[in-house]
Amino acid sequence: MKDERSRHGGYVSQAWLVILLATLYGAALAGVQTTLGPKIAQNKRNETYDVIPTLINGADGTKTVEMMVAGTDGKEQQVYWAFAVDGSFKGWVLPAGGQGFADRIDLLVGLDPQLSTITGLYVLDQKETPGLGNLITGEDFQSQFAGKPTDNPLLVVKSDVPAGSNEIRAISGATISSDSVAAIVNAAVANLKEPLRQVRLGPAQK
Repeated sequence: MKDERSRHGGYVSQAWLVILLATLYGAALAGVQTTLGPKIAQNKRNETYDVIPTLINGADGTKTVEMMVAGTDGKEQQVYWAFAVDGSFKGWVLPAGGQGFADRIDLLVGLDPQLSTITGLYVLDQKETPGLGNLITGEDFQSQFAGKPTDNPLLVVKSDVPAGSNEIRAISGATISSDSVAAIVNAAVANLKEPLRQVRLGPAQK
């Protein structure tokens, strides 16, 4: 009986130790996030401005205007209004994100002024499997999105893609990561296409 009580007491002590360590670890992570969070966000913002000219032909990152737009989901979304040096409007850049195979994937999606064509894609942040899923950051994969129409959702396939289609060829061995990117793009376009069209046209031309 005494041995049983000793074992029981030992289990309770171990359980409390695990809880204490988990609490301390969680607090440490929260502290790191609080400290580094703003810096990480600013770095992503700087990277976005650097990339905008590659997503929108003729755009100048220094002429970009940030704005908040309510998507069809009712939530305020940040978008970038891209202009050329001469002030002419060149297109939109939509920040978008969602779950990948391993973790969250953050993207930048370029759209033409009419919101009818994807002009470029850039993977801003990802933690997919090295050598497989992380190939979504490669030019071979990302370049497929440029020129795709927005009238139909993108589809990921494992075969060659015919010109002018809405299909994206998956990365071999990383279909889930490929599907995730396409799904994130589809969701962002569906959520913001009509609200942005109304912003562009203005109330008097709806």
